Amino acid sequence: MSGQTTQNPNRAGMMRRGPGGGGGPFGGAGMPTEKSMTFGPSARRLIGRLSPHRIPVVVVIVLGIISVVFTVLGPWLLGQGTNIIFAGAIGQTLPAGMTKEQVIENLRASGQNMQADLLSGIDLVPGQHIDFDALAMVLGTVLVLYVAASIFSWLQARLLNTVVQRTVFSLREEVEAKINRLPLGYFDRMPRGELLSRVTNDMDNVAQSLQQTLSQLLTSVLTVAGILVMMFVTSPLLAVISLVTIPLTIGITAVIAKRSQKLFVAQWSHTGALNAQVEENFTGHALVKVFGRQREVEETFRAKNEQLYQASFGAQFVSGIIMPAMMFVGNLVYVIIAVVGGLQVATGALSIGAVQAFIQYSRQFTQPLTQLGSMVNLLQSGVASAERVFELLDAGEQTPDAAPAQSPSASQGRLVFENVSFRYTPDKPLIDDLSLVAEPGMTVAIVGPTGAGKTTLVNLIMRFYELDGGRITLDGVDIAQMTRRDLRSRTGMVLQDTWLFGGTIRDNIAYGRPDATDDEILEAARATYVDRFVHSLPDGYDTVLDDEASNVSAGEKQLLTIARAFLAKPSVLILDEATSSVDTRTEQLVQKAMSALRADRTSFVIAHRLSTIRDADLILVMEAGSIVEQGTHSELLAAGGAYYTLYNSQFASALIDEG
Repeated sequence: MSGQTTQNPNRAGMMRRGPGGGGGPFGGAGMPTEKSMTFGPSARRLIGRLSPHRIPVVVVIVLGIISVVFTVLGPWLLGQGTNIIFAGAIGQTLPAGMTKEQVIENLRASGQNMQADLLSGIDLVPGQHIDFDALAMVLGTVLVLYVAASIFSWLQARLLNTVVQRTVFSLREEVEAKINRLPLGYFDRMPRGELLSRVTNDMDNVAQSLQQTLSQLLTSVLTVAGILVMMFVTSPLLAVISLVTIPLTIGITAVIAKRSQKLFVAQWSHTGALNAQVEENFTGHALVKVFGRQREVEETFRAKNEQLYQASFGAQFVSGIIMPAMMFVGNLVYVIIAVVGGLQVATGALSIGAVQAFIQYSRQFTQPLTQLGSMVNLLQSGVASAERVFELLDAGEQTPDAAPAQSPSASQGRLVFENVSFRYTPDKPLIDDLSLVAEPGMTVAIVGPTGAGKTTLVNLIMRFYELDGGRITLDGVDIAQMTRRDLRSRTGMVLQDTWLFGGTIRDNIAYGRPDATDDEILEAARATYVDRFVHSLPDGYDTVLDDEASNVSAGEKQLLTIARAFLAKPSVLILDEATSSVDTRTEQLVQKAMSALRADRTSFVIAHRLSTIRDADLILVMEAGSIVEQGTHSELLAAGGAYYTLYNSQFASALIDEG
């Protein structure tokens, strides 16, 4: 069928349950039950986001290699300096004119084999003092290497920072674009606070984790590789002993990380749930006060806050064990190296400078391993947040617009429903085989009890949901073959829940047509009676509304939304309970404004106050997704059916209340 889509399996639970979809201001904010991804695939996917910046990443790696090479050469050169000092200190105590071999032979002949072995490992000249020129050359070279290493490290960090920020920037843009492609049902299921947490808290955590871990991770890995090379060059035996650190480190990190990853996922899930709860309670704050439910709200908050505390504490505590464990392993290896190295110096197998250099290397070797361990908790936290962002990016999207798209040749506003069927869940039919025709300029009123499908009907016109069967045509073109932008540009909507943003009254009216002139804005304002109250405001049309538009009344808000729709000049107009929240006097103004708005437009009006739709050209009475009656006001009253019962019940209630 032309309107059929693949969205239907995801419609479960799309109907809103309260502010933010969380079950009302006193209920817990529900969480989606998507299965969390594993650490490995999520981490690889996150790192894969760097792929558009391959050249800068390669430059970062090259700078890192140069910086690490310069850094790891330092201890070896310092060891050479130590050898120069030690050789001079020992050499000046020996008789001049003899060779080193003669001195060793004399020591062995006198039974001093240990001293002979020690001297055999030292490059000295008997009688020669410390060569300060050679020592100065070594120290100067070390200074230049360390300064150069610092400069390259700074350049690496700066370039990597640029890469990370650009990556997160593109990720934020992708999330923003994704939100605009998601179907309305996704927002019906997802509490607003939870969604906000994913696009703010989780996104910031991903940026922070990438920023802090990538540079350190790269430097640590390169440092470990460079130091391993220098270790084997200096002493293969001590290098093998040091390698014991690696499997111990990997084993400890893997065991702890496996436990802490689940806790980090729980931490950010509970963060989203707590945000949803807070947002919901603030939205319904007045209701909480009116019904005296502060204690229940506080208890719910306390329970969710406790869950977040337990998950956060557990994640940080478990992952925090990694660094002390790494330090213990490093100290243990350090002691072994010191003992074995000392024995090798005593036997002449190694010079004292080589042992000194190796001890420095062992410290430098365990330090990046310890840093890697300490980064695991931050990396796990970032990957846990990335999973939640990726879940948003992987959510099912609304069906793409038809290609090539069709567009009505003229905007007359003739709307036809042909055997339309729709359901939110497969096993619960809502609208079945519905057909009707709305001719250009007609006002079609839709009435019926709550849950009859009135709002769903107009949502189908706007393509907020896709049809399960049949089709809807606008001026002879199937709306499923039109782009959503084209369809909605021809359709105006005024809802019961007014939405105004922080800005001037002029900006709010012009929201539907940003290119409108001041004269057109004033014309819309006068036609919809906005001009009457604007002049009583301190800055007129330049009066700035706050985020809640609390500086204008409910009726004035409604008039502003009607003026916005008037300015957009749609060919089809939808009014969904547009007068239900205003007083009787304001309702009269709103009715006049809507009459002006409906002129020469096909209009669909959803109303519970039946007195407001007496003049409608066609009244549809809906029950359980079907049209049970249709006709004019007088025709339906004369028929004595469902509309007659609804109409009389309202006026009977009014008479009882007045009595």
